[in-house]
Amino acid sequence: MLSQWLNALETRHLADLTFSEAARALRALSSTYVQRRDRLARTTAFDSKGKRAAYALYYGPLHFLTVTHIVDALGSSARPIRHLLDLGCGGGAAGAAWASRLTPPPVVTGIDEHPWALQEAALTYRAFGLNGTTRRGNAAQLRLPRSVDGIIAGWTINELDDRSRDAVRQQLVDAASSGTRILVVEPIATRVSPWWRQWADAFAAVGGRADEWRFQVELPDLVSRFDRATGLRHDELTARSLSAGY
Repeated sequence: MLSQWLNALETRHLADLTFSEAARALRALSSTYVQRRDRLARTTAFDSKGKRAAYALYYGPLHFLTVTHIVDALGSSARPIRHLLDLGCGGGAAGAAWASRLTPPPVVTGIDEHPWALQEAALTYRAFGLNGTTRRGNAAQLRLPRSVDGIIAGWTINELDDRSRDAVRQQLVDAASSGTRILVVEPIATRVSPWWRQWADAFAAVGGRADEWRFQVELPDLVSRFDRATGLRHDELTARSLSAGY
């Protein structure tokens, strides 16, 4: 399903853009959103067609592959989940990655504030044959549905302000204490997430764990082409994760 999803991404997002235009947008996205993401709201990444295409075509596959490897390394596919909440879902790659490793796959609900992200996530869930729905919402103000027994927050917690981040941490820790499986994934760089130690301590207090990951992978051709065109390099996939409820 991965190759079909990648082909669909390329067909859809390059219908009105050349590859060169998308690569140029990716350079801008990497500079302003990824390298300085502590200063910017997520909406900055989605404020033009080119940036939306770059996010979907490049970071979506990278996020999918990274979460897939983390889930496998943690053994997160061994225990079934009935309802997975994809918090701050973006294009849905993180939620789809975990859900597609589970048998049977869970119902997936993607939550995000941006309308484009919700549309993209719905297409991602469908591409992987998942029973997925999306809902517009703010992570810090979310009331977790009782049916949810798994939550993933991929590359989204750092984008919250301090007060919202604290509120989400408490929700996730409380959920983990009740047996809900939690997976939080963020970049490995400490400067990007100075709040990480506090979160790691909170997860450890409820039996959770913190990990740093480096995976050697063969990148899909689509991602490799963007790497070559932009000078970005992903010889390995890196991330850090918090997990609980296992």
